[in-house]
Amino acid sequence: MPNLFHENEFVFNVLFEAVSEGVVVVDENQTIVATNSAAEQMFGYFNDELIGKHLNVLIPSKHHKAHGGHYNKFYKQSSARQMGQNTDLFGAHKSGTNFPVEVGLNPFKIGEKTYVMSIVIDITVRKQSENKIKELNALLEEKISKRTNELNKTVSDLKKEIEKRVKAESKLRKALKKEKELNELKTKFLSLVSHEFKTPLSGIQNAAILIGKYKNTETQEKREKHLFTIKNKVQYLNGILNDFLSVERLESGKIKYKLSNFKLSKIVNEVIYNANMMLKSGQHINYPSNIDDINIYQDEKILELILSNLLHNAIKYSSENTTIDFKIIHNTKEFIFEIKDQGIGIPLEDQKHIFERYFRAENALTNQGTGIGLNIVKGHLENLGGNIEFNSIKNEGTTFIVKLPLITEK
Repeated sequence: MPNLFHENEFVFNVLFEAVSEGVVVVDENQTIVATNSAAEQMFGYFNDELIGKHLNVLIPSKHHKAHGGHYNKFYKQSSARQMGQNTDLFGAHKSGTNFPVEVGLNPFKIGEKTYVMSIVIDITVRKQSENKIKELNALLEEKISKRTNELNKTVSDLKKEIEKRVKAESKLRKALKKEKELNELKTKFLSLVSHEFKTPLSGIQNAAILIGKYKNTETQEKREKHLFTIKNKVQYLNGILNDFLSVERLESGKIKYKLSNFKLSKIVNEVIYNANMMLKSGQHINYPSNIDDINIYQDEKILELILSNLLHNAIKYSSENTTIDFKIIHNTKEFIFEIKDQGIGIPLEDQKHIFERYFRAENALTNQGTGIGLNIVKGHLENLGGNIEFNSIKNEGTTFIVKLPLITEK
């Protein structure tokens, strides 16, 4: 081989030097038989200094063993290919430093001998550029990540601020709605008080004036009649004031219930007695008579208020010559009070509003009333763990059903 290169020295010199990449030729023993100046300069050697040396002189020592196996395998296959497709390759400089390279292998024959020409490219600058690009990419990714986190935080803060403002706006709307409802209730209340107080006060005034005219003994009966009128009107006004007071106490939560053990018949008899004084001509109340032995643990005054309110409504909204049924059922869980009338009933479209404060059904507007009685009853029952329900048909009557839990005296 050296003789061949020597014989064709001019041709090979022209060929090798024309190539800008480093060229290293080795035989089957990995002995370097030819190099060009680009290769010598790349690895730090002078003219022909590499000739006759083993190829390992150009390979980092830690790769010698692996490279020998790779070379033998390649030598047998004898086909051109690129080295290090899946790994980084390094060349060993004469100074002892290593530098990154790309290597292309090209086997060829001269006579019967096979040689391998290695085209070597120093890619230090490229690697530095690649590393710089990687650093820049890493820095860019870091900045992007940081900006993304900042953006996410900003979006999150903005979302919280929007939610906060939406809640505040919703709260404000509710407050405005409540204020509007309160203003409407105040207007309704003032109108109601004006109307409900004006009528009985006028009656009291007229009765008082008429009493002054009956001075003789024989007119005592007429005086008694007007005194009874005054008493009734005052009692009615007192009832309205008590209702308003109950509403205020329920609203503010100031009510403290006083539970005690008492005979159910005591309350029923008192309620029926007061109701009988209000009966219209021909009206009659059917009430249970077999309750003398029943005791109940409850707030006595509140139960009386509830039953009186429902019975008075039954009388007020029923015509003459009608019957009112008052039933009481009790079991191991609850007391059930049922009051059924044959009155004007509640229109279907008004039934959903019947327990609202100051509400009065369309067909009840001509009757005296404040529209707060049922609201008070419902409020007390809910506080005591009970409930009230009803069924009604217009012009046929209404049945109210009150349920109170059976409480064991403590």
